[in-house]
Amino acid sequence: MTKGFWTESDFGVFETPGLEARMTALQERIQPKFAMLGERYAPILSAWGKGEFFAHVAKHARRTVNPPRDSWVAFAPAKRGYKALPHFQIGLWGTHLFIILAVIYENPDKKGISERLQHDVKLLTGLPGDYIVSGDHMKPGADSIHDAGEEGILKLLERLHDVKKAEFLVGRHLPAEEAVRMTESEFLSYADRTFETLLPVYERITGQ
Repeated sequence: MTKGFWTESDFGVFETPGLEARMTALQERIQPKFAMLGERYAPILSAWGKGEFFAHVAKHARRTVNPPRDSWVAFAPAKRGYKALPHFQIGLWGTHLFIILAVIYENPDKKGISERLQHDVKLLTGLPGDYIVSGDHMKPGADSIHDAGEEGILKLLERLHDVKKAEFLVGRHLPAEEAVRMTESEFLSYADRTFETLLPVYERITGQ
């Protein structure tokens, strides 16, 4: 049997009660996989010629009480910190895996990003129907490109422009049961294709 990359126990980490126990499970089961993905994708993203990308595995270091409900490895062209920049993430909630391009509330250029994307909204509406958009990285839910439509996408972009804490995420969600059925090569091919599809959006976001 060909080896899979993700397992049911990976997604089950987010059911582990208590901060300390969940953090231990994350560190033992999931963070090594995020580190492997970081080693693979930082050079691939850097080869795009849009800057040298670095991998940042979420440490959840500021948490003192509530255990994390999701976790990720982020990619951005910065050695230290990534939240103020448009960045990519591969991560897990208990219900699904996500591969996204994210502009979150720390980004200082949200108005400019919003205007560039609104000017070229067809770039977003033209994404495959299984791609998603969201306005909040703290919530697991998202709307498909198909369901959001141009009107829904423009509303998210207008909010990004006008609301200080607004965010914009675009990418793919993969249900946990589908992720665990994939072989390692199938998952990596899925991730490869997702990043390639999001590259033109990244170029528009960054004005490159």
